[in-house]
Amino acid sequence: MESNDLFTALEFLKTEGPGLIARLLKRHRALYVELRFEATFSLSAEAEDGAVRRSAESENAGFGLNVCCARGNGIVGRGQYGAIVGRLAKRPARLLAALNAGFEEAYRRAAADAAQCARRFKLYGQSVRSPTAAVAVGGANARAEAAAVFQLDPRAVGGAAVKELSRHASASVAGLEKSIAFNSVAVVTELRHELFLNSEGAVISQAFAFSQGDCHVVARAGHGVQEIYDTIGQQRGLECLLEGWPEGPMPNPDLANFATSLGEEACELARAPVLKPPQGEVTVVTDPHFNALLVHEIVGHPCEADRALKSEAAYAGRSWFLRSLEDNAVGQMVGSPLVSACSDPALPAYGHYRYDNEGTLGRRAVHIDRGVFRDFLHSRATAAVLGAEPNGSVRASEAWYVPLIRMSNTFFMAGEQAPQTIISEVDRGFYVCGHMIPSIAESRENFRISARRIYEIDRGRLGRLYRAGSVVADSKQFFLNLDGAGNDLRLFAIPNCGKGQPMQVKRMSNGGPTLRSRAYLAGSRRRG
Repeated sequence: MESNDLFTALEFLKTEGPGLIARLLKRHRALYVELRFEATFSLSAEAEDGAVRRSAESENAGFGLNVCCARGNGIVGRGQYGAIVGRLAKRPARLLAALNAGFEEAYRRAAADAAQCARRFKLYGQSVRSPTAAVAVGGANARAEAAAVFQLDPRAVGGAAVKELSRHASASVAGLEKSIAFNSVAVVTELRHELFLNSEGAVISQAFAFSQGDCHVVARAGHGVQEIYDTIGQQRGLECLLEGWPEGPMPNPDLANFATSLGEEACELARAPVLKPPQGEVTVVTDPHFNALLVHEIVGHPCEADRALKSEAAYAGRSWFLRSLEDNAVGQMVGSPLVSACSDPALPAYGHYRYDNEGTLGRRAVHIDRGVFRDFLHSRATAAVLGAEPNGSVRASEAWYVPLIRMSNTFFMAGEQAPQTIISEVDRGFYVCGHMIPSIAESRENFRISARRIYEIDRGRLGRLYRAGSVVADSKQFFLNLDGAGNDLRLFAIPNCGKGQPMQVKRMSNGGPTLRSRAYLAGSRRRG
């Protein structure tokens, strides 16, 4: 019998899923079976220059299967399969048929993988055995429920409310002044429910509400043109955009105030001169928003152990924390004692979750502790390779994709100084605010990150405002030269972190406090 609610499929699988997995396991004498299922509902709208241009309502469902089987000599083959099932999830018989067919394909791939591994092993012996071959195929056996947090259920707010929210915010920006050449405001509110089952007995149900506002503004003044875009959001209902969200670690204003502030900043910057960079290294004070992109690119991605172990080297680069299994940064100084950074999925921010897509409980991973590199983000496999403990860092953007190691809430930890003190101690330097575009080296050992605003610092006071400037530095030297860390830790919503092939896009949050170090500044060839 078909249900009208796509989300009832999760309740059906909570009941029927364990028995289904037991039958699948027995059918081919598989070693291990893992099922991930999700259902989503989303409302979205986008307004341009005060008029709604597009809107959408969608729901979807899909699943992913991971199967392990064995050959002789301790060889384990692994196979995965994923599919979008959409409205078929409302029909239990059709859903079970899709899962059975998916298992057959995943098992076929696992058997082919085991056979190929056996052929290589026969030809070349132990020299070709994968370092992950020793990883136990069994997974977690937790039984847990985590409900979504919201006041306004995304399924109940209605498309009219989302369209009006985007229209009102966009109209507020359009009405600021004649310098505004264009603006767009997009709104999305979403409910996502994930279910994880495996042959070890795990039944983990997690639901998430996301509400997000994106604003893009172009301002023109004289010869100056400034483009700015930014995002706010929470793992909550639409109330966090209608009313704002005051609580840390990731507070935000309401969407209209956020958009108008961005518009005012764009107008101010369009009138500001382009930065003419000074010669040589200078003292730079970077604000929490700039540091959100810095920690994302220079700490977060290089700490993803699948990337560090070269799984993405062909198209996404490697990690400056690990050159080889024998030559890595674990236990080494990579920064001054004021540099500490971690990832913590337990924080109530955009990257929050309780269990990852291997059924492992997420926990705080300290990457840099007072200047010393400590740990990567791990799956069960990468933890075995590097002799570490899994820390619950494996997630897929949708259930039908293969899970990857991803950041959660990754940030520089707070120091003890007031940000005003950090600035006041600088005789000559620059205060760098907001992030725009990163340009990162292959192993992320150096970077150029453009800023939204750059102020001169003259004898401890902020001076002239500039636009179109970037910070350029060697990553390790920037961290080693860091001599100021503020007490103003703040995280920011990152809506579109891409990784993998095919590309997977995840939401997370990054940030830090005000920091002070030394770097080069680069300008722009643009006039005005």
